[in-house]
Amino acid sequence: MTSSILHRTKPLLQRSTAHSAPWLHHSPTNSVPTIKNFIQGRFVPSPASLDQIHLYDPSTNHHLANVPRSSPTDAIHAASAAFPSWSSTPPQIRQRFLLEYAHVLHGKETREEIAHWITLEMGKTSLDAMGDVWRGLEVVEASCRAGVEMLGDSMLNLSNGLDTISYRVPLGVCAGIAPFNFPAMIPLWMFPLALATGNTYVLKPTEKAPSAALLLAKILHDIGLPPGVLNVVNGGKECVDEILTHPDVKAVSFVGSNAAGEYIHEVGSKHGKRVQANLGAKNHATVMMNDADRNSTVKALVGAAFGAAGQRCMALSVVILVGDVAEARVWVEEMACEARKLKVGNGFVDGVDVGPLISKDAKSRAEAIIQQSIDQGATCVLDGRGVVVEGYELGNFIGPTIINLNEHSHVQSNEIITNPAYTEEIFGPVLTVLTVPTLDDAIQLTNRNPYGNGCAIFTSSGAAARKYQFEIEAGQIGINVPIPVPLPFFSFTGNKGSIRGDVNFYGKSGVNFFTQLKTVTSNWQYGKGGDLGGTVMPVLGKK
Repeated sequence: MTSSILHRTKPLLQRSTAHSAPWLHHSPTNSVPTIKNFIQGRFVPSPASLDQIHLYDPSTNHHLANVPRSSPTDAIHAASAAFPSWSSTPPQIRQRFLLEYAHVLHGKETREEIAHWITLEMGKTSLDAMGDVWRGLEVVEASCRAGVEMLGDSMLNLSNGLDTISYRVPLGVCAGIAPFNFPAMIPLWMFPLALATGNTYVLKPTEKAPSAALLLAKILHDIGLPPGVLNVVNGGKECVDEILTHPDVKAVSFVGSNAAGEYIHEVGSKHGKRVQANLGAKNHATVMMNDADRNSTVKALVGAAFGAAGQRCMALSVVILVGDVAEARVWVEEMACEARKLKVGNGFVDGVDVGPLISKDAKSRAEAIIQQSIDQGATCVLDGRGVVVEGYELGNFIGPTIINLNEHSHVQSNEIITNPAYTEEIFGPVLTVLTVPTLDDAIQLTNRNPYGNGCAIFTSSGAAARKYQFEIEAGQIGINVPIPVPLPFFSFTGNKGSIRGDVNFYGKSGVNFFTQLKTVTSNWQYGKGGDLGGTVMPVLGKK
């Protein structure tokens, strides 16, 4: 291990270290530990014979650990065995587990430890990693009132002595397949609400940054969650396929790429499972140059485009400037000037704004798309390729990059844009800029995009903002808000090509996803000899 690695992991050595983290298995024949699974309330190693996926530090490409290609069968069986008891546990007791869980996660040291593993394995800055944990914590807090959302309906005397009630009941074993870019927040979108509504759970975290999810499971178990209620299993596509086809799994949640999400929705649905899948995005920001505050808007655009190195499904990756092309050049140059101020580097280093991409392949893909866009006529206003971070020369770094697709003329409202900087979800620190003459053109351009995760408008005009929010088709809209992710009192409401399935994450919609309605019609007429029905179809209330 190099001295730079030792230096970066010093905070880790004060808490869970490579030798004390209970989810790491150390073999005397291998200097690199193997990630364990969490099944039936304890960490268990997978068979040594399994193929393994290498886990790398994206800032150095140092080999951190091996992730086994495990089977989820034992985890699913544990969750199945735990379901009868957990589903019959009163909802207020289930909520108390989550209340205590939220209390523990509120602790600064706990959040710092989770955030440390996120920065080590995924690369985002320490402050951004803390935000990852905090936004997940908010979903845990909202899950503590799931009992209210599970309330049913009732009506008396639908016929003489006939009453009907309905209530929501849990599904059974549910599963989650989480992405690399939010190693804590997305798992916390999934299992807390599933548990609050009475389900048991199997989580497959990303193989690129699994430790945060394993630590989250350990914390919940340590406060007394019954064994088997929450299980974490590591693996790749083979593990996912078993989850999608296992008869005991009733519902699957997924966040990630389009190709994977479409596959998961198709296979899971084919095998009779509920599936909620959030996929890719190409989020557009519209800027009314004639009335938006330039200074604050430029800062907002740069932060939303390049935070987390652009590896967010809600990152702003396209800016549509509305107005004069000459004025647009001034805006673009100011965005480039602001972006140049951002510091690229290792996420543990104070003052760093942009960390590495998750892998060498992700870096190579982003660089290739940048070059392809230039080859097809785009102007690269700010080129972040080739950035070298001292001490981390082997890291997967790309600096902020700005690509202007129409420097000298407007994009026409009916123009089909084929440049890859616009058509591809780059998932890197790359911002694409377009200029159109009117707000109508901006709305039409945004609505033609196949994705519908989110969008934003920057303006001081109430009329423009209102027109935009009513005519735009994306599911999550920000008005002078660059990343309009709703708090968990609502639901995450991306639409169009950004979602498969029709039930959204968290909020009331999330409760509906994890439960099903049961309706009971009862006849408790006072006395004997009541009419309990005959061969004719009953018509209630008929005299």
